[in-house]
Formats: sequence, C-alpha cells, structure tokens
Amino acid sequence: MILLISDLHLEEKRPDITRAFLHFLDTRARQAEALYILGDFFEVWIGDDAMSPFQRRIAQALHALSETGTRIYLMHGNRDFLIGRDFCRAAGCTLLADPTRVELNGEPVLLMHGDSLCTRDLGYIRLRRWLRNPLSLWLLRHLPLATRQKLARKLRQESRAQTRMKASEITDVTPEEVPRVMAAHGVRTLIHGHTHRPAIHRLEVEGQPAQRIVLGDWDRQGWALQVDDQGGFHQTPFALD
Repeated sequence: MILLISDLHLEEKRPDITRAFLHFLDTRARQAEALYILGDFFEVWIGDDAMSPFQRRIAQALHALSETGTRIYLMHGNRDFLIGRDFCRAAGCTLLADPTRVELNGEPVLLMHGDSLCTRDLGYIRLRRWLRNPLSLWLLRHLPLATRQKLARKLRQESRAQTRMKASEITDVTPEEVPRVMAAHGVRTLIHGHTHRPAIHRLEVEGQPAQRIVLGDWDRQGWALQVDDQGGFHQTPFALD
C-alpha cells in the first residue's frame, strides 16, 4: 500500500490538524510501503535554520515513521518551498522535484504540487518563476531571519487577498495544460494537490484514456489517497478528531 497526502498547512494555530496527522503517522501510515507528501505540508516555512519546536516535533514524528520501514517523500508547495536538506535529514525523508515521475505498482505516474498547472493566474506564475529561480532561492535563504519573517507575512496576506478577488477558474488548473504536461512525461495518471478540490477527473492524453487525481486539503477533514497492491486509487475523507 502507498499513501499520498498534501495541503496539510501545518501550524500551531491548528492543533486539530496536528493531532490528526500524528495519529495518521502512528496508525495508517505504518502499514504503508511509502508516504508521499505533495506540498504545502506546512502553512509557512522560512528556512531550515528557523525551525520552531513545533516543526521539530513534526520532523521527529516523520523520522520515527521512517525507522519502521515506511519510505517518506516530500515535495515543495507554494507555502513551504524553502524546506531544505536539514529538515529532510531530521525527518528521514527524501525531497522530490516538482514534477517527479514515479512508478506506482508498475504504472508510471506524475506527481506535482499543482500550482504550476494554474497558468491562467499570470501574476502568480510570474511570482512563482521568480521565487523558484536558484539565485532568488539563495538570496532568500541568506536574508536575516526577521526579514524573512516579515516577507512571509506579506506574501501570505497578499496571496489571501488576491485569491478572494480572483475567479475560481483562474485559481484552478488550466485544462489544456494538464494533457500537455502528462504527454510530455509519458504518463496516463497525474496526482497533485494545491487546488483544495479533491476529485478524479477523466480525460484523454494523445487519444488514450487518462486520469487526473486531485488530493484533498486538511481543514474541516483529512484526506489520503491510497494506492492498493492491485494499482487501484482510493481517496476518502476522515474526521480530524
């Protein structure tokens, strides 16, 4: 069994989500061969050098799971793209590029956070391109801690304000971009998060049946996508408490 989750947005202000996630690690995740976390794991991450006791506690819980034999993979989201090697080492997880092509039960599958598919949101795509530039990343990581904290608050406030003003079709993935990306990577299954709109979408890629699986976010309830040993995909919500 393989499990995939995303968009937990972990923070101290949401102890209900934290409790549910730690319980998930101690129970269901221990039965899994691998756990994939596809971005926005934390609500905000300003650098490994700024890890709080809360974030260290999460890293320790992940590391404890990894020691039971479950492989853990982590992908950056738009909220936590500054997660680096120090956190991954502390958490016992492997950092994945976005996108990453993997084999799940013998089938090639493309994993993404999903924000890069929202190409109609031109302002965000421009900002994302700048923030993910290697030079920008280097500069951000070397800013004083107080400056990074201030910048993170500013970006979060602007993101929330702009999201409220944008039409839903702009903040969702661009339909034409999905088959293009899937064809480029030679897959018929794409799994991503980001949009907070859990669903399985049927489509065609180069004339062949395909599917796009959107992971649910952890807010009013939790979500996990399970890939069983026969290759089936099952996503179900569960209560946080």
